[in-house]
Parts: sequence; C-alpha cells; structure tokens
Amino acid sequence: MTWKKTAFALVIVLVAFSVGFAGPGHGMRRPAGTASSSGGDISTKAFLGRWDLTLKAPDREYPSWLELTEENGTLKAQMVGRWGNARPLPKVQIVNGKLTFVSPKEEEDSKTDLVFEGFLNGDTLAGTLNGPDGKTWQWTGVRAPSLKRAHAPSWGKPVALFNGKDLSGWRMSDPHATKVWKVEDGAMITPGNGPELINGSKFEDFKLHVEFNCGPDSNSGVYLRGRYEVQIETESIEEPPSHHMGSIYGFLAPQPEQPRRPGEWQTYDITLVGRTVTVVQNGQTTIDNQEIPGITGGALDSHEGLPGPIYLQGSEKGRVAFRSVVITQAL
Repeated sequence: MTWKKTAFALVIVLVAFSVGFAGPGHGMRRPAGTASSSGGDISTKAFLGRWDLTLKAPDREYPSWLELTEENGTLKAQMVGRWGNARPLPKVQIVNGKLTFVSPKEEEDSKTDLVFEGFLNGDTLAGTLNGPDGKTWQWTGVRAPSLKRAHAPSWGKPVALFNGKDLSGWRMSDPHATKVWKVEDGAMITPGNGPELINGSKFEDFKLHVEFNCGPDSNSGVYLRGRYEVQIETESIEEPPSHHMGSIYGFLAPQPEQPRRPGEWQTYDITLVGRTVTVVQNGQTTIDNQEIPGITGGALDSHEGLPGPIYLQGSEKGRVAFRSVVITQAL
C-alpha cells in the first residue's frame, strides 16, 4: 500500500470513529451544562417545575411565579406576574443553557413585551428583563417548596383579628392614600380602588373564619399568608370560574359554585395547611383539600416557605364589609 492510500484509510477510520462516538444523528456531544427544548435532555429537565420569582425594579421588588412543563417534547410555561392570575406564555425556550420566556405587553402595562432571560445555577435561576419602565431589571427564582406536612395539625384557640371598633392591629399598604379603609357599624369597609389592609401578625398553618358583605358590582379578597387570594366578588360573572366568588383566584374554582348574594352577609371558613386549602362558604364545602400551585398576583412576596399575614384586598372597585376575622393557628 502506498503512503497516500495509507493516509486516506487513516482518515476514513478517524471519521468513522468520531461519528460512532458522538452517536447517530450528532456531529459532536453537547457540552456539559447546556440545554435545549428537545425532549429527553437531562439539562432541560433541570429547569422544569415551579419557581418562586422576585423581579427587582429600581424602586422595589415584585413577587412573581413561573411553572415550566414539557409535553410531548414541547416546553410550556405559565406565569403569575405582578398582578392578575396564572396564564400561559406565548414563548419559552431553553437554548445552550439559557432560559428565555416572554410576557406580552398587554399583560404588563408596557409598551413592549417583557423578555426574561436567565440561567440555572444549582437550584437558583437568575437573569434580566427589559422592565416596563424601559430600564433593565434583575430577576431571581428559587424552587417553590412543596410545603407538605408530616402530620395533621392540632389546633390552638381562636383569636379575633378585628376588635369591631377600629383598625388596631392592621395597616394600610399605602399610608399616604387619600381613599382609606373605615370602620362603620362594627365592620371594616373597603375604600374601593384604594390600599390593601394588612394584619400585623404572620401565620403559617391556620383555620380562618371571615364574615363579609359584598355589595353589587364589587370586588375584594382575602389573602392567605399574604400570597393566596380567596376571591370575593359580584362583578366577574363573565370571567372564568377560577375568578368567581369562593375561588383561589386563577387556580382553583369553587365546586359547587354558590349563588351570588350581593348585599348579604356571608361566611368563609378556610383551612390552610402547607399549600393545601379547604374553603367552606356559608356552610357548603366548595374547595376540598386541594393544592394551591402558586401565588396570586398582588401577593406581598413570593417566599412561600415563610409565614405571612392575612390581608384584605382594597384595591378593587366597590364596597365590601368585613365584620369578623377570627384565626385559629396550628400548634
């Protein structure tokens, strides 16, 4: 064999060896730590699941939430933004280890779509987005905790959070608001498009009894640990069932849904253990021991593993009164 034939044979062997090492359909192995949206990619799977996000604007932090899933090889995302409910995103991809997802401008009160870009480092996501103010914001994400409890709780003694006279023990989210909460005839009254009313104590697992009266064309809610809203409304009939009275807003619809009773006193008896909730409206169980996937828009923070306060929503329209708020904590 001549030296030219020998060299040619050697090239053929090297090419065949490299193709066989890389595997069928690949020119080379994917570098360690990279990811794509194709099914079966281990690195992509590391991104999947629920994430508690914090968006860091120049003036404050906004809680948010993201869930990444993969169905038939397609990456999907749903998000809770600075307000509103969980919603599917139009674009999400993972390419070369970089996660990109887009929240439409119509949902964000922004002139442009918000484009989130970030990377995974262990169990933490971090990256940037183009904020609605035109500035670059930072954002971080940690895995949402399961909040599963090893044992059923035992319960302490009921404690009234409202004294029926004034707002002692409560604060408004905006101390400079011109429309404020009032106490009239032994009830706390929402201002309508004003501040939220936040209790000064923080709670982990509890039973909560609330008596409320929702006027016509009105909206409010009870936020559990300041993160999960039990909806109160008489004006959302055209919206999905998960936005109706008695829902965990955007996630869990009441079943059976109770008739609207504007102007009448009603009751909620809510049990929250971990992220499992039961809602009893006027003596009828409407949500029975179901898991809350994530926070509601308008949450005080996204730190789901920490105790948090009860807060009553005052930023929506209309008139809603609360005459009893009683909590029983798990021991």
